[in-house]
Amino acid sequence: MTHAIDIHELRKTYPRNWAAPPFEALKEISLTVEEGEVFGFIGPNGAGKSTTIKILTGVMLPTAGSAALFDIDVRHPEARRGLGYVPENPSLPDYLTPMEILAMGLVLHGRKPDRPDTHCMRWLERFGLGEAANKVVRGFSKGMAQRTALAHAMAVEPRLLILDEPLSGLDPIGRRDVVEILSEYHRQGGTIFLTSHVLHDVERLADRFGMIHKGELKTIQSPNELVGDDEMVTVRSSGARPISGMTAESGGRWFVELRRSELWSILREIENAGHTLIEVKPTLTLESAFLRYSGLGADGVPPKP
Repeated sequence: MTHAIDIHELRKTYPRNWAAPPFEALKEISLTVEEGEVFGFIGPNGAGKSTTIKILTGVMLPTAGSAALFDIDVRHPEARRGLGYVPENPSLPDYLTPMEILAMGLVLHGRKPDRPDTHCMRWLERFGLGEAANKVVRGFSKGMAQRTALAHAMAVEPRLLILDEPLSGLDPIGRRDVVEILSEYHRQGGTIFLTSHVLHDVERLADRFGMIHKGELKTIQSPNELVGDDEMVTVRSSGARPISGMTAESGGRWFVELRRSELWSILREIENAGHTLIEVKPTLTLESAFLRYSGLGADGVPPKP
């Protein structure tokens, strides 16, 4: 079976000076990404995410193990045919315009749409760059440069997108627009491998997550599996009668945090007490699971021994 990405016992070791042992950036990680899947690769800074992506894109060779795109070893340039890639900090030729950058991408990838300029402009407009299409990128904000890089990746009609912090530098509206474009690409059968610190937005996209910490792959699960039965929910209601276990707020409102498995019981009590249900929302998010697998507390600080 062909996988979009197949990583097997991948290791990357960096030499250091004579007084220090080599640094292991990746410690025999293995994972596969199916065609048509969105895989979120998350972890703290320095966990090994960017190192993995550099190996997948041929920028860096592994110390041991193997990695392949569509069954072709990443050491061969052919593996990157049809690959759209956006690094964390895109380095765009600042003397070119977004239109020229996208047109160059079509040539490099051998794409020949009927009307190249129209094709490129459509993607630039999708990313809110229509008015800047023919302005040199020198002086662009980080957000505009990021959107240019994303438009470049999408314009080549990739079969696989590898995105390293694709939402970096974008304002909330820009993040929303990019998430919608990536969701549409996914619905049309596209495959995405992405890292991001904007975990809320990644939750909306990914079918599965891999959590990496200090070069070790801690877990690969779906979002539902990550939070599991320990997921906590917050319930709020409004009413005059007190309910055991619920805490009073101002304005006759009440709230409680409990396990998801206890939800139906409290909802029945709310109904019996004649309360009006205000909200039910999860309080354990992907961020909480991220902190748990990273060995950090809720405040992002390792617990005291």
